[in-house]
Amino acid sequence: MKLQGYQRHIDRLNEWNRDNFKPLYFDSHLVGYLKQPVCSFLKSRSDLFSVNERGVSLNPQFNSFEQRSEILDEVVDGLVESSVMTHRHGERYPVTHADRDSALATIDRAAAAYFGLRAYGQHLNGYVRDGSELLLWIARRSADRRVFPDHLDNMVAGGLPHDISLADNLHKECQEEASVPSHLVAQAVPIGAITYCTETPVGLKPDTLYCYDLELPSDFVPYNSDGEVAEFMLLPIEEVAERVANSDDFKPNCNLVVIDFLVRHGIINPETPGYLKLINGLHEKL
Repeated sequence: MKLQGYQRHIDRLNEWNRDNFKPLYFDSHLVGYLKQPVCSFLKSRSDLFSVNERGVSLNPQFNSFEQRSEILDEVVDGLVESSVMTHRHGERYPVTHADRDSALATIDRAAAAYFGLRAYGQHLNGYVRDGSELLLWIARRSADRRVFPDHLDNMVAGGLPHDISLADNLHKECQEEASVPSHLVAQAVPIGAITYCTETPVGLKPDTLYCYDLELPSDFVPYNSDGEVAEFMLLPIEEVAERVANSDDFKPNCNLVVIDFLVRHGIINPETPGYLKLINGLHEKL
């Protein structure tokens, strides 16, 4: 087995050019990176931000969580009104310099990439054992999804808003996306996290995905209740591996979650050249 088909997904999600961005600071803490359109808008708001060659800083008199969050809401409104941003999402994401528990403010989820903020998500692999065969539940995203419509996805995957625990958010996502009952969600095994940093047309996505495995009974069939999934398919792990390696059928970051699953379940042989590079690439420093 050659690993280039897997490695290309990791490489794509870790491509960004630092020269395209200015760093964003809150109280000397690096919290994000900005492309020129957002920088230009913030430069017009010198009452709120200082912009120079070194970067962009929120003016230090705004030093409370509430003040910073209100200012970011005002800025996001302006970015939407000026068509730099296309929409608001409605969920609140943390603005942090370390981890999600040390938030300095919150911001609308749709603005996270525009500000190059660390964002967090949860992805769950739902799998079934049938004798010696390993099968993985795969979702197909609805055709009306704003991002990557009709692409394949992990059985459960969603963003992690501010001010909700990992356990509570996982239960919510499992029930909304796949109608997994609470007693099964409680059996999900946290198996680590994946990190990547990728440049997009609007900004930067330095993302962290908390990952979980859940072995499901053979008679369980996921059912979507929020309209975000068109169908679920129970596929042999060999077919899933082949589609990841040889196609772009999956939403990009879901490829990394599947690759991690393949490594941990021994589908990818550790004697294959490039094995350690593959593993290290799933945990890029943000």
